[in-house]
Amino acid sequence: MSLESLRVLVPEPLGESVQAALAVSDAGPFDVVVLPSGMPFDAGDFDAVLMPQSTGLADLPAHAAATALVVVAEGDGVAPLLGWLRQGAADVVGAHDLRSPGFGARLRVAVERRRVERDARQAYATDLATGLPHRQQLVEHMSHLIALRERQPAPMALLVLRIEGFERVAARLGREAANVLRRKLAVRLRAGVRASDVVASLGDDSYAVLLAALLAPDDAMHVGAKLLAVLRAPFQVAGHDEVLAAALGVALHVRDGTHPEALLARATALAAAAPAEGRLGGSAANDG
Repeated sequence: MSLESLRVLVPEPLGESVQAALAVSDAGPFDVVVLPSGMPFDAGDFDAVLMPQSTGLADLPAHAAATALVVVAEGDGVAPLLGWLRQGAADVVGAHDLRSPGFGARLRVAVERRRVERDARQAYATDLATGLPHRQQLVEHMSHLIALRERQPAPMALLVLRIEGFERVAARLGREAANVLRRKLAVRLRAGVRASDVVASLGDDSYAVLLAALLAPDDAMHVGAKLLAVLRAPFQVAGHDEVLAAALGVALHVRDGTHPEALLARATALAAAAPAEGRLGGSAANDG
């Protein structure tokens, strides 16, 4: 059976031994990239990333969400290794394992394990009514971006939109009509932001928009105002024009918090306190 090539990032001190082991492995092919010390990198460009244990747990979130992280243990301490696994490492190996003939197979298994976990998490973390990622996936994505911001500072914001009108539509036209309306709203939100931004569902009547990168913090309010304007236009559902109302809350990283849950709580509270903009109502049946 022909196996796909796996792209593996290896820090310079481990490069020679890993290259030698993977070059003769039956689990190949492997494309090994040796990273010079201190050189920045994007973990999403690799199937697996090897890191020495001394790197520190603080660096893990930026890599583990996008790739199979394999930690190379130093010494015999068990607690630090368990800490890595709890934080999301796909495997922990010893320095002697890097020279083993079976290391290539072990590395491929770690990559496949991470892919299976990611696929399962993706399925679990999707809101079925809208097809959007829900809160858990949003928090994971925010954690990854915040870790990147520690090395590459740039403004980032979280918008929360509280929507009024779904229950009224469900009472008049049925629950499925309300879900159709939710899906139409999700499409409109996604069309109103960049591909690099994330739109997520926070429940039946709230949505979040993560603005991954801004030129200036004030841009978050401009995007929020644009989305409110977009949502004021009627939605056609079951032959009726339905109008929703929306309230906006904006939280800025770092001003309003440095952790995903803090930013989410701040934006949600502001959206709950803000008046909803828009005129709730529905038209008569539209045959056109």
